[in-house]
Amino acid sequence: MKFIFLSILGWGCYFLYLILLLNDELLINNASVNRIDRVSAILIQLQSKKIVTAAEIANRFEISIRTVYRDIRALEEAGVPLGAEPGKGYSLVDGYRLPPVMFTPEEASSLLTAEKIVEKMADLSVERHYKSAMYKIKAVLPEREKQFLDRLNSNIEIFHSPPAHAAEAPNNCMLPIQKALADQKVLVISYRAAYNNQLVTGRMVEPVGLVFYSMAWHLIGYCRFRKDYRDFRLDRITCIDITNENFQTRGVKSVHDFFRRNLSEFQLEQVTLRFPKKEAGLMQSTRYYYGYIGEEMAEDHVNMNFIVYDAGYFCRWLLMYADVVEILHNEKLRHQFMELVIKIKNRFS
Repeated sequence: MKFIFLSILGWGCYFLYLILLLNDELLINNASVNRIDRVSAILIQLQSKKIVTAAEIANRFEISIRTVYRDIRALEEAGVPLGAEPGKGYSLVDGYRLPPVMFTPEEASSLLTAEKIVEKMADLSVERHYKSAMYKIKAVLPEREKQFLDRLNSNIEIFHSPPAHAAEAPNNCMLPIQKALADQKVLVISYRAAYNNQLVTGRMVEPVGLVFYSMAWHLIGYCRFRKDYRDFRLDRITCIDITNENFQTRGVKSVHDFFRRNLSEFQLEQVTLRFPKKEAGLMQSTRYYYGYIGEEMAEDHVNMNFIVYDAGYFCRWLLMYADVVEILHNEKLRHQFMELVIKIKNRFS
């Protein structure tokens, strides 16, 4: 009966029941107000995917597993039909949905920022569908939030220009690749060679993943023509089609596997840069353009890890930090950097 009751009356009755359920805590302190927000957000999260683990909820809200259990119990007592699979997580009973929720101004502005990024950093196939989704989102916003976004729209901009050769690419590869990844379908692509812009070859590719690094999107996949894994830049794909053929996952199961096993073979360099902690902030805004993949903090310094596609280009960028940076774990790149420093010194001495 609670399931039918909630399905008909929606969020209003759910919140009323939840507030009554937590009424004793509300009288104690204001923290319970935050708990109501959190429990409601957990319910939305449960609608976002088939199975949600307690660890995922705990990590998102920075709470303990025991607190997650209490919040889940509150949802159950409020009449939300939940299923629990031991060792897997929680799920909503099939067919149970609450009416759409409204976005806060902060959430709406975050979506607007994402729209600006998609316009510049994704391709046309993703951009069209994202714009369509944004129209639907804006349609349900209250008038105040619509005006808020209109005022904000002209004050956010992303400046990013694709390489010159990208103008010849169809710029609509990302959605077909995503579909092939989800369905484990073989792709047929026409690919323009990096060393010869006039040479276009046909490839059958078993996709492993999409990854963005060195300011470009890359398809990682098993190339049946080369009989090995390859890295294809999307702006060099001139044609793409999804076949009806399924494939079985081979040795490389993820993008991380590919980079761990194939750095040297594909002329990629992995390098660690050490900065004094007080100087590390110099790179915060630019490191993502040069293959930054993570960092480790120490007492007095920061080690930043990069995957480098063009060592010469990377070294020229690194010259800005030559007085404070150390190059670790990559003798080849360190030697190339020193040669560049000596060349500059000799030129100006």
